Parts: sequence; structure tokens; C-alpha cells
Amino acid sequence: MGKESNFNGSVILGLIVLALLSRLIPHPPNFAPITSIALFAGFHSSKKIWALLLPIGCMFITDLFLGLHSLIPIVYASFFLISYIGIRAKSLSLGTVLLASTSFFVFSNLGVWYYYYPLTWEGFMSCFVLALPFYANALAGDLFYTSVLNFSFSKIKGLRFSNI
Repeated sequence: MGKESNFNGSVILGLIVLALLSRLIPHPPNFAPITSIALFAGFHSSKKIWALLLPIGCMFITDLFLGLHSLIPIVYASFFLISYIGIRAKSLSLGTVLLASTSFFVFSNLGVWYYYYPLTWEGFMSCFVLALPFYANALAGDLFYTSVLNFSFSKIKGLRFSNI
């Protein structure tokens, strides 16, 4: 069990590093791997505290290169929530990804509305309507990266155990 656990941890970490690096290359707005990293780590990691902290660490490292901003506490808290969704999930299904993407959309845009829009119904509606294209990109990225991480993990794990 110990060797399998170490192997799984190494594979998980390697896949997360690759996904993390993809946040630094040019991509459409919000088509990024962090939600998928949070779900994947939460679902697959045996050390749940690391699953909760890993996406925040990934965000912080890449934010040092991409730029720090006033919404960091809200964005990071939303990834903490997404990791928790991954921990509680029975599978990394379409529904799980939709829940994670939608949670991020709602949570982060409540922060955007609070800090940058009038705190009125019109400001709220304007904020969320203008954010819809970003939600579409985020959902596409979340589906893509979650599929790639899960598929890669299962294939690497299958190769490892077929050689025993």
C-alpha cells in the first residue's frame, strides 16, 4: 500500500505541475487549469489538507508572475471550496465539474460586484451578465483539464500496475 500511495502521490503531483505550467502559457481568458487541479487533488489525494492547500499554492506561485490583485482572498477561498467539493465528490463527473465551475463563477463574481460595481440590483445584473463569456471559457477549460488530468492519471496508473 505504501508504494502505491507514493506512486499515486508522485503522479498526482507531476500532473498538477504540468497543469500549473499551462496557466502561465497564453490561453483564452479563464480557460485555466486551477479549478481542475483543485477538484483532481481533492478527489485523488489521500492527504486532504494538501488537497485543500495545493490549488492556493499554485495560484500564489503563478500570481507572482501574472500579477497580484485585490480579489485574491475571494478567488483563493473559492478554490478552497472547490477542493472541498473534490474531497466530497463520489466521482469527477460532468455534474461535479459544473458544480465547481458554477461555484467559482458565483463566488468570484460576488466579489467583483462588491468591489467594482454599484451595490444595486442593476450593478449585480451588469456584473454577472458581463461575466458570462468568462464563465463559458472557464467551464470549457474546467471540462478539458479535468478530463485530461483524470484520463492521464488512470492511464499512467494502469500502465504502472500492468507491469507488476
